[in-house]
Amino acid sequence: MFTGIIEQTGKLVSLKERGGVRRITVEAPGLAERLREGDSLGVSGVCLTALDVEPRFFHADLAQETLDKTSLGALAEGAEVNLELPTAAGSPLGGHVVQGHVDGTGTLVSLEPVIARNDARFDEQTTDWTLTVKIPESVRPWMVHKGSVAVEGISLTIADVAGDEISIAILPLTYWRTNLHRLAPGAPVNLEADVLVKLAYQQMQEKNQFERGLTESWLVASGF
Repeated sequence: MFTGIIEQTGKLVSLKERGGVRRITVEAPGLAERLREGDSLGVSGVCLTALDVEPRFFHADLAQETLDKTSLGALAEGAEVNLELPTAAGSPLGGHVVQGHVDGTGTLVSLEPVIARNDARFDEQTTDWTLTVKIPESVRPWMVHKGSVAVEGISLTIADVAGDEISIAILPLTYWRTNLHRLAPGAPVNLEADVLVKLAYQQMQEKNQFERGLTESWLVASGF
């Protein structure tokens, strides 16, 4: 389990096809030396297994499902990725519960400073930013105003929901310490909805079904 508090970013230095999987090599000084073979870690919101760990590098294999369903499939050498080690039991939850199981990929629409660039007060290092992401239909039911969402593994709070887009306030610390400042409009971003919202939504759907009455088709679809 993760909390969406990014420890550092890493640099993707190699991608190699290896018998149906793609092996990536990530340079992560300071974090790689804390890993052991087989450890889990979050890479831009995707839970991966560390392989062939070195003092400055780790490797991980991406299955076809990961390549197809996450933003990692679009990465090229030199890309920056967000890194987080699992949260130890009993540790404070600084963000929210993040499983590393991506629900879908959204599209970065814009990442704009709150203060206009032509404003005399504009300072790129200290200004807040507004992130707008287009959400795929399969993920939209779980996007809730003031709810949590992990974008590229980052624990964030949804400020506004408008149709198929969400807006999020980004602090300068988050902007500069994650890969957000490296992404351009149109880039795919990993999305993981808050597991508590998903659970509440499922319970609501089951309650609605119960109130409508049981049907043969529902029982068959539910495995009865």
